Amino acid sequence: MGLTGVPEVKPGDDLVELTLAAVERARLTVERGDVFVYAQKIVSKAEGRLVRLDAVSPSGLAREWGSAWKREPRLVELALREATRIVRMDRGVLIAETRHGLVCANSGVDASNVRAGEAALLPVDPDASARLLCAALRAVLHVPIGVIVSDTFGRPWREGQTNVAIGVAGMRAILDYRGRSDAEGRTLQSTAIAVADELAGAAELVMGKARGVPIAVVQGTGIGEAGLEDGSGRDLLRRPQEDLFR
Repeated sequence: MGLTGVPEVKPGDDLVELTLAAVERARLTVERGDVFVYAQKIVSKAEGRLVRLDAVSPSGLAREWGSAWKREPRLVELALREATRIVRMDRGVLIAETRHGLVCANSGVDASNVRAGEAALLPVDPDASARLLCAALRAVLHVPIGVIVSDTFGRPWREGQTNVAIGVAGMRAILDYRGRSDAEGRTLQSTAIAVADELAGAAELVMGKARGVPIAVVQGTGIGEAGLEDGSGRDLLRRPQEDLFR
């Protein structure tokens, strides 16, 4: 379910306090294994990852490419600064690999749902953000829960966007079935389910870009009680030596 009534988040705001207030408003009983999903934008805002565009001086490349494709050169410049590798710059689309290892549009730089003249950057360490939230919530709620920091990504070969997990704590990011047997007794060789991404995508259905619901709680999966098998958003990143498309 989506937690409604969360006010506009500002740098320095306590997301745990805002979460607990929303849980109380919803009269929600948090149970063992529940997973809290946070939109990346409010995590970035609380952590002060906001940039004034009037403080950004675009490079020649950013000005040239922005002019050619009718893109804001200062946003292009921020995307270039946040990138460790440019995957593709074509037809007005900039796909980059960030210092987190994420491959996404515009290095995750986003000017939606922020004040005019600002842009939000991804958290410095989404996993660390998730761990802090998870530890603080567990300390107050006294139940093992999981936390996901999610963001909206496009996908190669498929239209539309979906939420994915960029930060994970208190749960496994992947359920690995390799070595187990299927219903016919055959050994599974490659099945590893990205459950953190699946939960992030499911949560987006009650969050949404335009609804003003930046936190959701996914219940009934039991996945968040695997605290001793704590995962990470980095578990979902394919290693370069196994990537067939680099």
